[in-house]
Amino acid sequence: MSITILTATELQSRIEAILAGAGMNAVQSAAVAGVIAAGERDACKAHGIYRIEGVLRTLKAGKVRGDAIPAIADAGTGAIIRVDGQNGFSVPAFELGLPLLAERAKALGLAAMVVNDCTHFSALWPEVEAVTDNGLAALVMCPSYATVAPWGGSKPLFGTNPFAFGWPRQQTEPYVFDFATSVAARGEIELHRRAGKPLPPGWAFDSEGEPTTSPEAALAGAMLPFGGHKGSALSTMIELLAGVMIGDLTSTGALEALGTTTLSPAHGELVIALSPERFSAGRPGDPFARAEMLFEAIEGQGARLPSQRRFAARRKAEADGIILSKAEMQQLDRLLELGLAAID
Repeated sequence: MSITILTATELQSRIEAILAGAGMNAVQSAAVAGVIAAGERDACKAHGIYRIEGVLRTLKAGKVRGDAIPAIADAGTGAIIRVDGQNGFSVPAFELGLPLLAERAKALGLAAMVVNDCTHFSALWPEVEAVTDNGLAALVMCPSYATVAPWGGSKPLFGTNPFAFGWPRQQTEPYVFDFATSVAARGEIELHRRAGKPLPPGWAFDSEGEPTTSPEAALAGAMLPFGGHKGSALSTMIELLAGVMIGDLTSTGALEALGTTTLSPAHGELVIALSPERFSAGRPGDPFARAEMLFEAIEGQGARLPSQRRFAARRKAEADGIILSKAEMQQLDRLLELGLAAID
């Protein structure tokens, strides 16, 4: 099979060109292309170039502003910073508010960034890692559009409602986890559909509320929360904190506003940054050294820390490049040539 090997920078440039050709400004296209390229770099195919079509489809439908310039809506002097996404994608809004978030968290011990009126895009680990790069711990969460049934129900009410956490480490990659509170990310179901593979039992209901292993039926029905009632409770928490509390859309509201699950969802996002030094001040022991003892104990039992496969894939890609198949390169070329016309 013919393959092409690109650096992350080369891939990002190709994606930026596609998005710019579709009418996105430099602020939007650079930020979105960066996280797509990072998905491919880290072997997270569900968050890689597969996502470009969704970006273009949402642009073509007029549900996101490709020319948006995010703005700090309320900086104040306290721990809460509000960023207005101006109905553009969430990534450039997050990047705008990050320096102020880090500054406040270091000064106050913790700070929160609220991103309102944005179209959410892709995974949360890029945001988490950006916060940990500043020596801060991070909690990030957001709703989605309603595609997940509550535990004991069978109709969509929650989104996949991702939740992510990061802890900075001084000599290696941060401790990071990022997972949907549904049994799987919706992108995973779409990838099963494209591959013609059935879903594992227990992932989804069809539109009649019956269990199904058909990706098509699952996409028309509802996914399940992970961990039964525990995942359902976490998903509810995210609806409250990253929807109701920040004055933005819940998952049901996002679906009503969008009218379809084929486009990127519009809602808000909550990012909380915490300073380990400030929280542990005056107490014995260095928080980073104590954390390393915990990580060593986990790995000492043969357990694997989360994101280690992703970090290993990143190191390999940084050394050897990102491998794209002939079909993937043809798709990139097609999207560059046709732009929005490539989207049905």
